[in-house]
Amino acid sequence: MTRVIRRFSIIMALLTLQACGIPDMTTRTADIHLPNQFGLERAGKANSSNIKWKDFFEDQNLLNLLEVAIANNKEINIMMQRISVAENEIQARRGAYMPFVRTGAAAGGEKPGEYTFNGAVERNLPLAGNPFPTFVGNYQFGLTSTWEIDIWRKLRNATEVAMLEYMATMEGRNFLITNLVAEVAKSYYELVTLDNQLENLEQNIAIQQNALQIVKELQKFARADTLAIKRYEAEVAKNQSKKYDIKQEITIVENRINYLLGRTPEPVKRTSSGFLEFSPKMLNTGIPSQLLENRPDIKKAELELAAARLNIEVARAEFFPSFGIRAGVGFDAFAMKYLINTPESLAAYVAGELVAPLVNKNAIIAAYKTANVKQVQAAFEYEKTIISAYVEVLNQMANIENMQKSFAIKTNQVDYLNKSIDISIQLFKSARTHYLDVLTTQRDALDAKRELIETKQKQVFAMIDLYKSLGGGWR
Repeated sequence: MTRVIRRFSIIMALLTLQACGIPDMTTRTADIHLPNQFGLERAGKANSSNIKWKDFFEDQNLLNLLEVAIANNKEINIMMQRISVAENEIQARRGAYMPFVRTGAAAGGEKPGEYTFNGAVERNLPLAGNPFPTFVGNYQFGLTSTWEIDIWRKLRNATEVAMLEYMATMEGRNFLITNLVAEVAKSYYELVTLDNQLENLEQNIAIQQNALQIVKELQKFARADTLAIKRYEAEVAKNQSKKYDIKQEITIVENRINYLLGRTPEPVKRTSSGFLEFSPKMLNTGIPSQLLENRPDIKKAELELAAARLNIEVARAEFFPSFGIRAGVGFDAFAMKYLINTPESLAAYVAGELVAPLVNKNAIIAAYKTANVKQVQAAFEYEKTIISAYVEVLNQMANIENMQKSFAIKTNQVDYLNKSIDISIQLFKSARTHYLDVLTTQRDALDAKRELIETKQKQVFAMIDLYKSLGGGWR
């Protein structure tokens, strides 16, 4: 027995040595150094991304929409099926390095030719006293087993790869939820913005209709002409036409929200009043390194990098010999009446296999090179995702600050123009200004109020985008 083991070890060593021609490849280690903080004014470890979306948003109508979206969104449901596939892959790979045991039965028969080897044997040794030629049956049933001994951890590493890919898929789901929450919230506030734009337009139309009546009254006293009346009528008609443009935009946004919620179109409940008084939350950004833990896309890229690195080891193991064991036990007889005779019909076998690639290893080499290339690609993807996340946070921090200053200035502009409307009408009544001045002032006030509402929308969008950029929205 010792001699057999020694010879087997020599064969194993020879087969392993032939695998020394593994090509040299270069892997990449992700190397990104983030700053210690986003800015002096935001220093601190408090991070708003840890706030659950149910606590971050306060509008109950929006919360109801988000709850339905996360439950019914088709992309989320498709991703859940991908997660199930990844989970099944773990089970499949985990079973690959366990012994396979099968049961089976077979029946058949054979009559050899007289001048064949088997025929000659049968002629000299008649079967059960029967003269040649005869039909010989073959009946068998039993258990068979195969088992590949995972010497080089190829199968176990493949299982770990499947687990990492499963975890990456889970992080992909979280990232999808983060984006979904942000998209639904932004679409909701876009709808609120359009409601306010429509209300602003209707208020302006009412002001212009009132001015039109004043012009008509002044015409009776020859203090205004028909041209002024027609200009005001045209302005009122133009703004009334714009109402339908806004209503069409409202329909589009409502349908988009319903699509995100995974349902057919229906009216979307929202709270539109007090939008200009709505104060976006001031978020705590924490420190840049927290992005690595809070952003699902970064965690997904990190897991994919780990899986790619381990896949190299799986591909490398293909160069080395694989050792397998085959065994079986059962009953075997030439006639059914002898099949279960014990111990005469009892049969068993056991065999070991040692197989290694020797000639034409192009496919194995190509797979190994591909695994290396994918590892380098995954490292670059990881680095790109981190840099992109950091830049997103910086952009939204600046956006919030700039929109806050812009909103304050535009608020003053709207107040000045609203006062100018009253003043221009009074001056026009006393014939101290032209009707075009009144018309221009009203137009300016309408545009300024529209821009103010849009700036508020940008403020809210910046708050939502910063929350998403920090990694919030999936908890």
